[in-house]
Parts: sequence; structure tokens; C-alpha cells
Amino acid sequence: MLRMPCDTFLDSGRVFGYNPQMKTQMIEIDDDTAMALKQRAAERGLSVPELLAELVTLEAGPVDADVDDIVELDRRWKAFEAQGSVAANDDVVRWLRTWGTPAFRNWRNR
Repeated sequence: MLRMPCDTFLDSGRVFGYNPQMKTQMIEIDDDTAMALKQRAAERGLSVPELLAELVTLEAGPVDADVDDIVELDRRWKAFEAQGSVAANDDVVRWLRTWGTPAFRNWRNR
């Protein structure tokens, strides 16, 4: 079993709340979880404590949406709906399964 430091509080002034100067605690996790956390942290260029602080911060509550972001999402949704080319999930899955096979056809020519 691997013992890893766990921050006892989050610094609310930072985006993801990790402050390496804060008091820490040790928590116990299984080896598989530890390896997964290390891998994900490395993929993102973070330390494990930074990754965990980010995950806790994101989980802590809703993020206020910017009005401009909502307007842009609404614009994109309306443009999508206007296409009139919505496909059923099963149709897309069947088409994706043909990729790399002789049965593959362009989406429009399927």
C-alpha cells in the first residue's frame, strides 16, 4: 500500500487550490489507484497533490458560466439543429465499425 500526502485545506485564491506550503496529511490508497493517479498527473504535467486538488476543486461545486460562453453554446446548438442531419447513435456505431475494413464508405455514401 502506498502512502501519499493529502492536503488538509484548499487555497481559495488559486484556480485549483493547491498550495505546496500548506499542512499535509497522509492517506492510504491501493497500488493500482496510486499508479493511475501518478500516470494521470504525469500526462497533465502535474504532481499527484496538484491533480487531487484540481479534482476536489472541480467536484466542490458548480462553476459560474460566462454569459458569452452560454450565448456561443446556444448559437452552436441552433446551427447544429438547423443542419437537419442528425443520425441515430446505432447508425453511427455501425458506420464506425467499418473503419479500416473493405466495407468502409464515406458517411454520405454509406
